[in-house]
Amino acid sequence: MATLTAREIELLSSKANSAKEAAYCPYSKFRVGAALLTESGEYFTGANVENASYPVGTCAERVAFGTAVVAGHRQFKAIAVATDISPPASPCGMCRQFMSEFTSRLFPVYMYDKDMNCSVITMGELLPNSFGPEDFRH
Repeated sequence: MATLTAREIELLSSKANSAKEAAYCPYSKFRVGAALLTESGEYFTGANVENASYPVGTCAERVAFGTAVVAGHRQFKAIAVATDISPPASPCGMCRQFMSEFTSRLFPVYMYDKDMNCSVITMGELLPNSFGPEDFRH
């Protein structure tokens, strides 16, 4: 797992918690904020964006990763995800697969609940036996 400084973890948690404010979730009322730290030290945030047609919505984690990738980043250090429930919620299956495209099995996922209590898990634990870019190497 990547070693983060106390300051990096503090910024990740704060940015993920603040990102919840931007969530568009009129149907579920389930706010999610995410903050992603690049290897170069930049932070990208995302919030969930729902749609009346539920499958069309986008999760906070994919918004953060998509924004960072479009900005030219491909190397990431960690992500934090914050919700308004307890215990912390983990990324959904679609987000797990999406994140695995750009991370290693040791990539840390910091999950925060409504009281900012934290659980940390690696991508390898979230998505064991994943399918990824390495499966295309012959």
